[in-house]
Order: sequence, then structure tokens, then C-alpha cells
Amino acid sequence: MAGPGAMEEIRCISPVDGSLYAARPVEPIEHVRARLGPAREAQARWAARPLAERIALVREGVARLVAMNDAIVPELAWQMGRPVRYGGEMGGGRERTAYMAEIAAASLAPTMIEDSDRFRRYLAREPLGLVYVVAPWNYPFLTAINTIVPALIAGNAVVLKHASQTPLAGERLAEAFANLPEGLFSNLFIGHAASSELLRERAFDFVNFTGSVRGGQEIERAAAGTFVGIGLELGGKDPGYVCADADLGAAVETLMDGAIYNSGQCCCGIERIYVHASLFEDFVERAAALVSAHRLGNPLDAATTLGPMASLRFADAVRGQIAEALAAGARAHVDAGLFPADTGETAYLAPQILTRVDHSMRLMMEESFGPVVGIMAVEDDAQAIALMNDCRYGLTASIWTRDTDRAAAIGRRIETGTVFMNRCDYLDPALCWTGCKETGRGTSLSTLGYLSLTRPKSFHLRRL
Repeated sequence: MAGPGAMEEIRCISPVDGSLYAARPVEPIEHVRARLGPAREAQARWAARPLAERIALVREGVARLVAMNDAIVPELAWQMGRPVRYGGEMGGGRERTAYMAEIAAASLAPTMIEDSDRFRRYLAREPLGLVYVVAPWNYPFLTAINTIVPALIAGNAVVLKHASQTPLAGERLAEAFANLPEGLFSNLFIGHAASSELLRERAFDFVNFTGSVRGGQEIERAAAGTFVGIGLELGGKDPGYVCADADLGAAVETLMDGAIYNSGQCCCGIERIYVHASLFEDFVERAAALVSAHRLGNPLDAATTLGPMASLRFADAVRGQIAEALAAGARAHVDAGLFPADTGETAYLAPQILTRVDHSMRLMMEESFGPVVGIMAVEDDAQAIALMNDCRYGLTASIWTRDTDRAAAIGRRIETGTVFMNRCDYLDPALCWTGCKETGRGTSLSTLGYLSLTRPKSFHLRRL
């Protein structure tokens, strides 16, 4: 605990070795308030610039970020544990930026209702003003870009508060967008209490938060009565369903990647799998062999395929779920002895596959956000749909079949934001990224993403 007069800090404890990797002083709230006035002035000037100019400058900023990737990749390993062999997040960042730039003119253009000798009537889109982005640590660049890029292109200013586990990501984004007019993009180091106070003061015009359900509830409570728009992407427990006609090899390989990649710390990672009984034994056997071949270790080692979880606390939470399931009769299919880096006392956690699981277990009902997946056999589509819907979250669902019409029919009955067929753990920028139930509300990317970052203004112009 800091002593009297000590400056409060945002501290990143590295999961690699438990050391203090980065610390940044917390900015006093009065300093933040003083920065928001110039930000609003910069936003008004920015919104008045031609769309083509805004797009060009935003794309230049993303290109500047991409150019930093060689330095960013090891920084991510130190901050949140992702192995350097995977090379960062810039491919997805470029793809999403390019698509949102491509559709901007059409998405933001006025909708003309009438343009006659008597009237000009149309619907226009106006930027909201100051967009507050509260970004998570698991994909610290991609998740931020999802809102930052379209918000800026649409004519807004952006204020970023990054997760304390990845403070350098916020600094890198600020460095990249330093090509923008002064004050238009701000990176803050503030605590939860100051953030909530700013929300209560209506300091921002829109808030996008990606994180836990509890964090989303805190955002909603702080903004209650301000009428500020809120976008929330919260928890997930995304299911996969392997139908009897599935390509088994492709299903095993893709679903296990969706469950284990990034140590299972993916917003739309696969956390539970339902397999038709005719394929169940073969699926589990192949999946166990694939997962057992991973190498758990220091993420700075190019041979490592599985790094530590972002913190010891997260790893211990998953260990608790696994232990409870095993005590209740679950069966483990991966020999933890193959992963000596997991001593049970660090953020390094051996991956695991469990069968003989059911929905009475936390492992199958509560978010794990770690390298573990439970697998159950099902008899038909109806049983699989019922189990997939038996969850308080709804972000994505992955269906494995050779029949597109069947996948669409099943998808219509699943309570989720995105339905995948024969793939998972992917974000298509042309489609709306959204969720239902306790996964949250709001939209990002696609044309609908622009609608959430602008407001409608109606023009009814009568000619005399």
C-alpha cells in the first residue's frame, strides 16, 4: 500500500515472471477535465474536415501503428503473455481499418427522402462528440481499433482508457495517432473511481466498454440518468456444435484452436462443445492429441505455443473450475505432466479437455477465459440447441455441418450475436459485432457500427 503522499500508479505485473513490468502515475481527475475542453474544440474542427481527409489521416495512424509491430510483439508477451511466435494483432487491424474506410462514405451519407422544387428532405448522420473507449487487455489493439477507427472517421474525438494489464498498448496507440490534430486522441491513465466520476458528470458523449459483466454494470450505474449512449461487450461462454455430417478433422483442429489460442483468453473463444454421439469418442481422442502437443512456456521463446495467462489470479480461477468439475465426476483427457511449466503457483496453466461434464458445473456455465473446454455428447439438433441456449451469455456460436441450410436453421434458434458455420473465433468487419443476454448490448464495425457512433439529424427544407 502506498504511504502518505505517495503517487497512485497503474501497475502491470508481468505474467512471464511475476515482476513489475510497467508503472504509470495516475492522472489527477482535474487534469483530465482540463484536457477534455480542448478535445471538444479539436473534435468540432475535425468534423468539419472532408471525410476523405479524415479517412486518410486515420489510415496513416494505423499504418504508423503497424510499423511499430516488431517492438509491440514482445511488449505484449511481457504484459499479457501471448507468445511472440504469433506476431501480434496488426493483420486484423489492417483488415478492419481498410473495410471501415471503404464503407464510410456510403454509411455516413445522407439519406435523401425528397429533393423537389418544393422540398429537400433528408436524414443526415452527425458525430456524437467525445467517444470514450475503455479497452481490455486480451486483444489490446484489435478491440480498441474496433471503435477508435470508425469513431474518428465519423468525425468524433476519442478518449482511450486502456486496461491496467496493458498500459503500453494505450501509449502505442497514442503514439500512432499523434499524426492527428492535437487533442483529438487522448490516452488516459486513471482509476475506476475517476472514470466513474467522469461518466456521472457526462464528460463523454458515448462510451464503449469491453470487459467483465461486473465492469459493464459499473459503467451503466455510473452513466445512469445521463442519457449517454453505451456499447458493452462483456462475458462469453461460446459453444461449438459438431453435427453428425461434420468434417471431423476440420472441426477438431479449428475448435481446439478456438478454445486454446491465446491461453483461451479470447472474447469469442470456444468454451464448451457439443458433439453428435456418433462422432464423440473420435472427436475427443483427436482433440486430446492435438492439445497435448502444445508447448507451454515463456512467451518470448519462439518455440512456445502456449504462454501464461495474463495473471495468477485468472489462472487460479480456471484451476478452481477444473478442480470442481473433476471432484463432481468429470474426466480429464490431457496429462498435466506434459506441461511442467504449470507448477500450480504461477500464471502458467496447462491446457485441459474435460468430458463427463454437465450444466450443473461452473465449468460449463460460467466464463472460464482460460485454456480449458468441456465436451458433451448430444443425440440431435434439438438437444444441442437447448444446451447452447442454456447460458446467460450470447456472443458467438459455431456450427459444424456440410449443410448450409441446416446451419442457418439451427442458427436462427440460437440466442447469440453471431452464428458461424465451419469456423469460429473470428471477427468479420463487414458483419455487426454484437451480443445478447449478459454479453451486453450495442454494435461495432459494419455499417451498423457507424450508426452507433453517430446520431441522426433530420432536415426538412421547404422552398418558397
